Amino acid sequence: MTKYIFMRVINIIVTLFIIATATFFLMKQLPGSPFDEEKLSNLSEEQRMEFYARYGLDKPLSTQYVLYLKSLVQGDFGESFYFKGQDVGTLISSRIGPSALLGVQAVLLGFTIGIVLGIIAAFRHNTMWDFTTMLVAVLGVSVPNFVFAALLQYYVGLKWGILPVAFWESYSSSIMPTIALSLMVIALIARFTRNEMLEVLQQDFMLTARAKGVPQIKVIYKHAIRNALIPVVTILGPIVVSLLTGSLVIENIFGVPGIGSLFVDSIKVNDYTTIMGLTLFYSAFFVLTMLVVDLLYGVIDPRIRISGAKE
Repeated sequence: MTKYIFMRVINIIVTLFIIATATFFLMKQLPGSPFDEEKLSNLSEEQRMEFYARYGLDKPLSTQYVLYLKSLVQGDFGESFYFKGQDVGTLISSRIGPSALLGVQAVLLGFTIGIVLGIIAAFRHNTMWDFTTMLVAVLGVSVPNFVFAALLQYYVGLKWGILPVAFWESYSSSIMPTIALSLMVIALIARFTRNEMLEVLQQDFMLTARAKGVPQIKVIYKHAIRNALIPVVTILGPIVVSLLTGSLVIENIFGVPGIGSLFVDSIKVNDYTTIMGLTLFYSAFFVLTMLVVDLLYGVIDPRIRISGAKE
């Protein structure tokens, strides 16, 4: 098991190195500049060179690349081109709070409701409960979260006045963005749980447990749910990461000052260092999430943990 984790960590380091390299050179190919070229044209040649030297843009591209990698190893993402005098790492840390709150709430809400709906649909197969759950699943996958977000803003925010329409003023401002993000999670988890539960319920060990007179609640918890959750956990990693990418739009719709809105703003002004820093942050979050998901397999099914330990 220790060897497996070590190899995964090495794989993560190599993956992040490739992403950092690709992002660096792609950023250099973007048209435009993060600076106001009209104002720079009014400066003397010496003043312009001093300005570019401040950001290390006066050096050859290969030198800039080596310095960039050296800074990354030291945990330094560089200084933002647009947000003057602010370090990219500081910018990300100051914006991560709202994004993390929305992400955690959306995962917990979506996972809980999705599991419950999936279990009910499986045990009430071909009934109104089952059809309703599948309708929710289809809508959750088919309707983009920004469309659902606009509907929430109109009805819940404007028409009924229950929650704030936008901006980050209090905890209540996080409720509608969370609901908008969790709809897809509910749909996917409910569908996967239902399908897996239906398959598990037809297995021989389930029929044997019932024949022995094992209480129904114990059959559901100890046998059905535990076995059905393994495939569900498989999609948990991509779902968590998709919430981050989905929050790029949701945060802008609701005016949430998170890393999603920071990413969009940075792209608009060609803030190279911030874009590269956020891309690396998203990538690191993705690969670490997938590692955690793999480790969760051993928690849900001890046989996987024992097998990994033997290797």
